[in-house]
Amino acid sequence: MNVLLFGATGMVGQSVLRECLLDTRIKSVVTIGRNATGQQHPKLRELVHANLLDLSAMEGELSGFDACFFCLGVSSAGMSEEKYTAITYDLTLSVAKTLVRLNPAMTFTYVTGTGTDSSERGRSMWARVKGKTENDLLKLPFKAAYMFRPGGILPLHGVRSKTKLYQAVYTIMKPFYPMLEKWFPNSVTTSEKVGRAMIEIAINGYSKPIIESMDMNRF
Repeated sequence: MNVLLFGATGMVGQSVLRECLLDTRIKSVVTIGRNATGQQHPKLRELVHANLLDLSAMEGELSGFDACFFCLGVSSAGMSEEKYTAITYDLTLSVAKTLVRLNPAMTFTYVTGTGTDSSERGRSMWARVKGKTENDLLKLPFKAAYMFRPGGILPLHGVRSKTKLYQAVYTIMKPFYPMLEKWFPNSVTTSEKVGRAMIEIAINGYSKPIIESMDMNRF
């Protein structure tokens, strides 16, 4: 399987990239982002592109992929709904529409979060925007599309958050990871399990398009 990965420098993206490079079923991984990961691997190729809203200049590089793992995302803290929508909805749909045109047999996987509002009418701004993004992605004619909604993600194998405060919390909580997994199996997962589940579902499919933490843990 040939994989396209957006957001490989974020915590979820790091996790997915690690598992893709380890999985012998993945033939090649191409990452696209504003910054390179700096990693080197025989099956990894990195494309740095400043304006992800416009991929027209690199469309020749975007064909022949079996799956896309879209792991880009930002926190809504301090953002207006207009700005958050531009990053979360507009960018994601722009990329997805380009990819489905070039790769109609592709499986598209989008990382959202637990609490996403599929009705698009709730009080939480971020949840409404994420819900609209999910809904419109599911309308596109991909071979299949899956919306991953992780709750708490425990980073393993050197995976780190780009947000210093979050990383500090993860460092403090690391001794308690086994207990958190045991006590909250339906809402807590690990970075490894997220990556593994995304690969397994992209290859084998799943019975529903919305994937919660409990589904990821089953894999």
